[in-house]
Amino acid sequence: MLRVGLTGGIGSGKSAVAARLVERGAVLIDADRVAREVVAPGTDGLAEIVAAFSDAVVDADGALDRAALGAVVFADETARRRLEAITHPRVRARTAELAAAAAPDAIVVNDVPLLVEVGLAPTYHLVVVVQTAVSTRLERLARDRGMGRAEAERRIAAQADDARRRAAADVVLTNDGSLSALHDAVDLLWKQRLVPYEDNLRQRRVVPAAPAEVGGADASWPEQYERLAARIQHALGSDALRIDHIGSTAVPGLAAQNVIDVQVAVSSLADADGPLADRLANAGFPRVPGQWWDDPRPAGRGRWEKRLHGSADPARPVRLHVRLADSPGWRYALLMRDHLRADPDQRAAYLLFKRDLVDAAPEAGDSGTARNPWFDEEYLRAEQWAAQTGWRP
Repeated sequence: MLRVGLTGGIGSGKSAVAARLVERGAVLIDADRVAREVVAPGTDGLAEIVAAFSDAVVDADGALDRAALGAVVFADETARRRLEAITHPRVRARTAELAAAAAPDAIVVNDVPLLVEVGLAPTYHLVVVVQTAVSTRLERLARDRGMGRAEAERRIAAQADDARRRAAADVVLTNDGSLSALHDAVDLLWKQRLVPYEDNLRQRRVVPAAPAEVGGADASWPEQYERLAARIQHALGSDALRIDHIGSTAVPGLAAQNVIDVQVAVSSLADADGPLADRLANAGFPRVPGQWWDDPRPAGRGRWEKRLHGSADPARPVRLHVRLADSPGWRYALLMRDHLRADPDQRAAYLLFKRDLVDAAPEAGDSGTARNPWFDEEYLRAEQWAAQTGWRP
């Protein structure tokens, strides 16, 4: 099933987005509701909190007195961590239960106010952030919750700022306009991205790259790579010996086809054919059918074998190259990237060369250029540069 993390600052309108997604057919898991549920009267969670902090944190009705508990833990780091050790495992377990109860083809939306603050973004296939101007949020908090300005400003300041949320976001929904406009944006997201993403994920279908077009460089490519790499790392753990951004989108200022190339180093390609392939597919990176290899540099030295995965996300094509750590193909991908980063003249020459080739054979894309003899010449130049500079991968 597709797992979507939904977040946004207080007063941003995140609840309105969640409600609209439910209307479209999503299964909603509300983190705040789950957090209350696991410490409700009669639960083991509440009993353990009382044992840790005394019955002074319980009100006259036997329910958790959140204000009293907050007074204890928010000024004491050790106490706060003790509380988190009680509540967080229970919240995770209950969230997993609710997700497991959803249909296999469900789109499960986790509404998590502090998703960014607690580092949960890599655990989802997609993160949606609702962003609203602070002035608008202050007006809404006063109008809808009767919150004083000082209290509203304090609440907003205690959360992640917009820049931090945007860095974690695959999708930003701006909510400074009408509710109708917000609904239209959510409906478009549902139709064009979430529904096809879920279908691709379930079918283990790779999204093809768009027809080759070497346009302008996108300054957000490195940030997009960081989100992808975090998901891959979460899926593979220590089996991913190293993850790198490679290819043209890894070279600042270099125009390229809008496909993020990622390299994952593993200790064995045989392992990459088993559980690792399944874990990548479940994380949104299905295996590309067929056998894959790189042309060696210089030519005539045998094929450099690899495994290739793509993306199930219709809005973010990916080429994920799984290569043996320290192998010639792994090293070459890093060497060429770093040489182009370091040599502006060679970077400009590469761009002209690539545009000529893509114009001649657009169906091949950037990947089709790798078989050209130009790359043998670039390999020699890069090796010379590496020797002169002491470069190491």
